[in-house]
Amino acid sequence: MSVAVLFDKKYVFFGGKGGTGKTTCAAAFSLKASERGKRILLVSTDPAHSLSDIFDKTIGPKGAQILDNLFALEVDPEIEAKKYIEGVKRQLSGAVSSVVIDALQKQIDAAYMSPGSEEAAIFDKFIEVMEEAEKSFDMVVFDTAPTGHTLRLLSLPKLLDLWINGLIEKREKALKLFQRASGVVKEDPILRILQKRKTLFEKAWDVLSDHEKTAFVFVVTPERLSVFETERALKYLESSGIKVAGIVINGVIPRELSGNFVDKRKEVQEKYINVIYEKFGDKVLTKIELLDKDVWGLMDLRIIADMLIAG
Repeated sequence: MSVAVLFDKKYVFFGGKGGTGKTTCAAAFSLKASERGKRILLVSTDPAHSLSDIFDKTIGPKGAQILDNLFALEVDPEIEAKKYIEGVKRQLSGAVSSVVIDALQKQIDAAYMSPGSEEAAIFDKFIEVMEEAEKSFDMVVFDTAPTGHTLRLLSLPKLLDLWINGLIEKREKALKLFQRASGVVKEDPILRILQKRKTLFEKAWDVLSDHEKTAFVFVVTPERLSVFETERALKYLESSGIKVAGIVINGVIPRELSGNFVDKRKEVQEKYINVIYEKFGDKVLTKIELLDKDVWGLMDLRIIADMLIAG
């Protein structure tokens, strides 16, 4: 199997431990796919955005066009969290009285500071991007945050679905009691909002778990921490119903290099390359050699892209 199999997907996620080269691989893959005639949107959900640096072009949350078929977007978690909270306020303002809104205001603002609010906001952005991509792009490539953040993000559809099912059930019970007591039957705006959110979560999960449409690729360096973090993440995703499409081994020292220090490092790398093949075997897509310079600009990305595809 090679990276070429990913060109048929609609959504491709590049993940892994911080510093393994996720951004480089995502950018190189996107460049290659765009040069094959596909209209590509490359999205960074990593707070430490590097797409602007690697393309030497300001991208930011509004996005930018890199080439004729290549567009990029850097999702800002803080901006998205603020938009998410404001969206909640707008929805509630049309559904409940101003007295109730005032009572909820502090709780809503506190939610902005709570753990997981940024992941929830980024998840909403993911849904927005997904809906836009259906009309405007052939493929969306995600350059994700380091493993822990990404796993929390990808686990949100199931967690939020359970949570919202509970809210819907409670709301329906409350409405039935009210209707019995008052004899009045009317549409409930809050229930409508909850059911709409539930539909969105289900749609997102359908995309994430669709192996024909979506692929997850882990970028791993031949080092102990990277290998074992990848193993844990892979098990977590696959136990959740998300299949991992492949592994890219990055930063491999070229065979022709030698010297006391280099030879020792190559021994260590060889050891962990063997471990990677033992643990992940048929999931290994390709190996990328370490360059003697920083990867910066289209020319360097094409070098990486060629190694990616050479698999």
